[in-house]
Amino acid sequence: MHRRPLTLLSHHFLFSNPLRSLTSTPLLHFPNYINAPSSTHHRFLSFTPHHRRPPPDPNDPATLLKEDGVSLCCHMWIDNFRHPDRVLTNLASFLRRFELWVLAYQKVSTDETGAYTPRSSIQRSQLEDLLALRNAVLDGKFKWGARLKFFIKSPKDKLDYDSLSKRKIKAILTTTQPAPFQDKIVQEVLLMILEPIYESRFSQKSYAFRPGRTPHTVLRVIRRSFAGYLWYIKGDLSTLLDGMKVGMVINAVMRDVRDKLIVDLLKAALVTPVVTTQFDDGEKKKKKSRKYQKKRVLAEDEPKPDPYWLDTFFGFAPEEAEKVPSFGHCGILSPLLANICLDELDRWMEGKIKEFYVPSKSDVIWNSEQGEAEQGNTSWPEFVPTSGPDKTRKIDYIRYGGHILIGVRGPRADAATLRKQLIEFCDQRYMLKLDNESLPIEHITKGIMFLDHVLCRRVVYPTLRYTATGGKIISEKGVGTLLSVTASLKQCIKQFRKLSFLKGDRDPDPQPCFRMFHATQAHTNAQMNKFLSTMVEWYRYADNRKKIVNFCSYIIRGSLAKLYAAKYKLRSRAKVYKIGSRNLSRPLKEKKGQSPEYQNLLRMGLAESIDGLQYTRMSLVPEADYTPFPSNWRPDHEKSLLEYIKLEDPKTLEEQQDFIREHGLVSPQDYVSMLVWNYKKNALPMDQLSLLKSNESITGNQHLLLGLNQDDHDHISKEEESDGRMNAAEM
Repeated sequence: MHRRPLTLLSHHFLFSNPLRSLTSTPLLHFPNYINAPSSTHHRFLSFTPHHRRPPPDPNDPATLLKEDGVSLCCHMWIDNFRHPDRVLTNLASFLRRFELWVLAYQKVSTDETGAYTPRSSIQRSQLEDLLALRNAVLDGKFKWGARLKFFIKSPKDKLDYDSLSKRKIKAILTTTQPAPFQDKIVQEVLLMILEPIYESRFSQKSYAFRPGRTPHTVLRVIRRSFAGYLWYIKGDLSTLLDGMKVGMVINAVMRDVRDKLIVDLLKAALVTPVVTTQFDDGEKKKKKSRKYQKKRVLAEDEPKPDPYWLDTFFGFAPEEAEKVPSFGHCGILSPLLANICLDELDRWMEGKIKEFYVPSKSDVIWNSEQGEAEQGNTSWPEFVPTSGPDKTRKIDYIRYGGHILIGVRGPRADAATLRKQLIEFCDQRYMLKLDNESLPIEHITKGIMFLDHVLCRRVVYPTLRYTATGGKIISEKGVGTLLSVTASLKQCIKQFRKLSFLKGDRDPDPQPCFRMFHATQAHTNAQMNKFLSTMVEWYRYADNRKKIVNFCSYIIRGSLAKLYAAKYKLRSRAKVYKIGSRNLSRPLKEKKGQSPEYQNLLRMGLAESIDGLQYTRMSLVPEADYTPFPSNWRPDHEKSLLEYIKLEDPKTLEEQQDFIREHGLVSPQDYVSMLVWNYKKNALPMDQLSLLKSNESITGNQHLLLGLNQDDHDHISKEEESDGRMNAAEM
């Protein structure tokens, strides 16, 4: 009988008291208090909330995913490029962000399985294991290279480690094993945190193992910046990529990052030994020779191997790009750590570039004080004058991985002095013993090999036209040098011989590629066309692009002709070309027992035609790319970051507004707002208003938008109001 008044009283209290927001009791649970004893009502009316919402569970992965991982990475890149010189002491906050761990799991799982793993398809058990891995890293319980106990396992790993025999456990602990799945996740998280920090600090002279910088970038920089250098120093520091001392790597990292948790993780990864299989000296591996290799059936979750054309192209990797650094258990962090250590060499060389720069007034090409003027003539960017005692003395430097290239414009003594200083620096800083043979000084006329391209020069005699004092045009023959970047034919033959595509040096003879013996003619031609297209792109900036690609096409075409001659028993390449045409686009032989046959299927449109080989003639090969390369080049992602930071700065907006005021301009936004305001105030359409307005009223509106005082504003408003009434009356 007394429940209803109490209910009304309680509802009145809840909806009338301004302090009702202090209680955390939801209204849906209010009837539970009605049937409670009087003491419960007393506690409820005394603002004591006993049924609070439970705090978020720190062990629940769903509550930790507050932001998208990609968005968080973007904020990290922007923040580091905005403040590139600060020393970071608190990175553990990023290491706690569970979004980064989920993103790292997606990337590593995609690499493992070969299929993209969306966030919605990650099971809750995997998220809980991933959270346990994160907590172990934060608490210092994570160990690199664990082989039997894992916080999280790969989706491909179906092995039950608890039920393994002693023999299998011993084999796992003593033989070489791939990096554990959880190690790759931790490496990926550390890379996402550290890469934006150091990418904003790295020198612009290094190009390997960095996003947006490729060997093509190096070749274009060489073509633009190294046109006038006579002496070259080419050095090989790739032994540093095999492994550096732990103290050297940690000291290089701690120049910019001084977070104890991050540094301890990196130190543990470098110190923890990597278990490798040990072979006895007397034990010899038995080589199994098989005439026929059976096809291996892939598992359901096993990724497909690289196709034949891609595997073949990887064999053409230049010497400078063959070696990838590997430091302990760092994995994908090793290239970043190598660049961090070698960045000190880049900075030291930048100082030497400024030290060796001696400008000359008589040199019209390099007469800038900083020595960074645009080199060469704008109409012919690669033309530079010959050197001499009255010319500018200058050096330049570039590094790709562990290989360096230094160009010296001046006497050979400058190159010898620089080499001596470089040997002392590498000995003191990296404890690397170098000598004059490891850093040879070569003249440009001998040809400098770098990234499988030869740098040489050609003497040219261009016609120079200029206007004399009387206005008469005078033509003279000038003398200059043209930097030539050509692909090395010897290196190309060497790579083909390594892949068993040919034999011989002076007169290379193509050899059949028997790896494609069981493939169809259409599939084989398609694979080789992809390889040739890739080679065309690789030699894009070579002066002899037509010649080198035509040679590759000749080797591939001869190799396939010999393969088809052996496969279809045609005895010679001439018969293969006679039946299959020059580009091998016609079917060579029809398989017996098939009904209907290939040609009938082709006529009916039920079978695809065989694609012929590309670039069988030199005229079909595209020309070399001579697109000018800007002096202050940056990758696209760095340009976007710097532009975004500049636009986000309020000083940029103030500068634009000051410029508009100084020149008496009106921004498009202000002009549109002016039209809308006039339309609302005068009730006239915009087109009629623009016709009825005079030039004086438009000028007044512009002054109004540019910030006149209130009196002028009232005066202009009255004139506009009277004009509007008059125009309305006329209408």
